[in-house]
Amino acid sequence: MIHVIATITLNPGVRTPFLEVFRWLTPLVRAEAGCIEYQATVDVLTTIGVQDGPYDHVVTVVEKWESVEALYAHSAASHMTEYRAKVKDFVVGVKLVVSEPV
Repeated sequence: MIHVIATITLNPGVRTPFLEVFRWLTPLVRAEAGCIEYQATVDVLTTIGVQDGPYDHVVTVVEKWESVEALYAHSAASHMTEYRAKVKDFVVGVKLVVSEPV
């Protein structure tokens, strides 16, 4: 199993329409072979001193996949291509962390 944390930085003021597209995408991804978990999250304000943020222009996607191969297949899925086209004007950048339990 692998874990993926995708940090998506958005243009100001577009989080709501971005999340509408993401809600369309989520059940399609969850139905993919090898998908264990797939969820968009947004920052929560806390008093924890080491917290970075919160930021209203960032969406963090928490994912679990059975394997790196399943992640590769996910990246190439037709609905991911459609998603990228739908959100291209919303997204400034994406950073991924791919890790495994130890």
